[in-house]
Amino acid sequence: MRKRIWLLGLALFAVPAGAAPPKVGDIAPPFTLELVDGSKVSLDDLRGQVIVLNFWATWCGPCKTELPLLDAYYQINAVHGLKVFAITSEDSVPIAKLKKLFAVMKIPSVRHIRGEYRDLKGLPTNYVIDRSGHVRYARAGAFELDDLNDLLIPLLRAPVPTPAPATNVTLRQVLPATQSASAG
Repeated sequence: MRKRIWLLGLALFAVPAGAAPPKVGDIAPPFTLELVDGSKVSLDDLRGQVIVLNFWATWCGPCKTELPLLDAYYQINAVHGLKVFAITSEDSVPIAKLKKLFAVMKIPSVRHIRGEYRDLKGLPTNYVIDRSGHVRYARAGAFELDDLNDLLIPLLRAPVPTPAPATNVTLRQVLPATQSASAG
């Protein structure tokens, strides 16, 4: 028990001091995920996708039901722009002992997250970010199939926002034109 409390304390220090977790309606704060395979993924890499960040632990009973459901849901809806990431809590068993589980899951498994996201006083905790980069769900508690359908299907049907057009105008191109116009 003491080890679990100590590890939970370490996990809390990974969040910037004074940073509150994201709330529904907020623009999603940036994050970087370090996946179990060593690769990294950031919020910027996922723009235009519907994202689920799932915090779970091996000792969590509801997580044991929810994780296979999320994995199957992801397999069906990934083609529609769904990205789901399973973030193993700090007080779960060591990552090395989870290799067999990670080998059968299609959801990318996360070793560490950098950003303002954390479990919300209970596991599992889920954050859902829509295609426009807004937090649409932030809650502790396990999803059931109806919950996923009610929340995610409308978000997956939403059009992918078009990025703002890039301009090829530089400051040097603008200044001479402005200066010559004001000189006349």
